[in-house]
Amino acid sequence: MTRRERLRELDLLRFAAATAVVLYHFTGFGGAGPWPAPSRDVFPEIAPVTRFGYLGVDLFFVISGFVILMSAWGRSPGEFGVSRLVRLMPAYWVSVLLGAFVYGLFRMGHGVPGLVIPNLTMLQGGLGLENVDAVYWTLWVELHFYVLAAVLAGVGITYRSCLIFMAAWMLGGVFADEADSDLLQVMLIPTWSCYFIAGMALYMIHRFGPTLLLWGYVAASYLLALHWGAWRAEHVFRGADEIVVSAVITGIFAVMILVATGRLHRLRWHGLTVLGALTYPLYLVHSQVALPLLDAVYPGLDRWAALAAVVGASLLAAYAVHRLVERPGAAWLRARLKASLKPMRQPAEPSTLVAHGDRGGRGGTDLDGSEPRDRAPVEAART
Repeated sequence: MTRRERLRELDLLRFAAATAVVLYHFTGFGGAGPWPAPSRDVFPEIAPVTRFGYLGVDLFFVISGFVILMSAWGRSPGEFGVSRLVRLMPAYWVSVLLGAFVYGLFRMGHGVPGLVIPNLTMLQGGLGLENVDAVYWTLWVELHFYVLAAVLAGVGITYRSCLIFMAAWMLGGVFADEADSDLLQVMLIPTWSCYFIAGMALYMIHRFGPTLLLWGYVAASYLLALHWGAWRAEHVFRGADEIVVSAVITGIFAVMILVATGRLHRLRWHGLTVLGALTYPLYLVHSQVALPLLDAVYPGLDRWAALAAVVGASLLAAYAVHRLVERPGAAWLRARLKASLKPMRQPAEPSTLVAHGDRGGRGGTDLDGSEPRDRAPVEAART
């Protein structure tokens, strides 16, 4: 297989999204957190800006749509599932166990034994149980997307099947909301699907080149994102300015369009790969690290020094998780999961039927009967 060039601009964007979430929790959040008072009250100077850091999640989801379609393309559902488990679970398990440690030693957080065990499955969202760490809710949303992507992989990921899939998902989500169907809303996550669909369409623009239809998917997803962003500003993140939210969402789509069209290709500093690697563990551990650390150093240190200490400690913890857990854990888990799939790969009986070229049921065609031609292969940042 040809080695793909890495999209380091996505590493930078993922780290920027994680940093926005971290600063939101540490300086812009209006509820109970690691500080004695709401972090928004501790840092009134920067809270008017960092209070919108929750929109880093919106950027995460667009990037996920882009990268997950790239990851799933050409893979079977089993291979795709292995890639996701290997990527997500080692650091996630450490995060859950860290929550149990923080609760057991300091009686802080939600790492009680009755929650730790179901949280280790990552299925607690479907069981109606509390998350050990509040950030896990986004992983439950991502898991919905992964299931749908696995179904698409089972059908066969082609240019045509992706167009059909994105249209069915977008319209199905709108119909689910119109019908007020709890089942369809759970399955299709209509309040978030627009970001994943936009990411998928942008990846196809990156891979095959822009077309009016693909831009139409991006535009429709953008309009839905503005709608749901305004809805969350009113009903979830109360007090958030809808104009600012709309401007940030516009910026998210604009920068991802620049990625898809190759206009950020000059961002090739190798250090961005390290930042991208830190993103997921940083997202997972920063809240748990902050609870006992801030309790120990604040108000002995002034608030700005304490903030620097907790951000620095979170980055160090993220690096440790990446080097000591993610890298060796991924190698160990990948080998064993692949071995688990071997019994499924029995040699196929010779067929007497005439095959349709060499597609094996996985090919697709453009309007003229030919598959759109790939551009130069590119490896996106892992998600």
